[in-house]
Amino acid sequence: MKKVNILSLLIPKNNVACLDNSMTFRQGLEKMKAHKYAAIPIVDNESGIYLGTISEGDLLWKIVNDDEFDLKGSEDIPITSIVRNDYMYACTVDTDFDELVKRVTQQNFVPIVDDRGILMGIITRKALINHLLENK
Repeated sequence: MKKVNILSLLIPKNNVACLDNSMTFRQGLEKMKAHKYAAIPIVDNESGIYLGTISEGDLLWKIVNDDEFDLKGSEDIPITSIVRNDYMYACTVDTDFDELVKRVTQQNFVPIVDDRGILMGIITRKALINHLLENK
């Protein structure tokens, strides 16, 4: 397969809804609902560093596992308290294309970070599949 410029597939960060680390569970839930996302990246609100991704399932499991959960109380739960370290690994622009394809088969999108860990944007499964179909 020929070399692919990962940046050509990138949806820039300013076109992607993100959560920042100062948000609460409820704010995260509302933003996911408003954008109809199944998963959403979280970034540090000062540095822009990618911290992880929250999925609908993460929110659901928090509700199910918290016997005293109530929506009003979710305003006091930091969104960062439910970030999983084993989900939605980020890639860089130097990532091998085969590795990118492997990641996108396991995730709806792949976060792309620079060498400092700052989120540059995402590559969606749809964009990658369209690229593969157009270049077969």
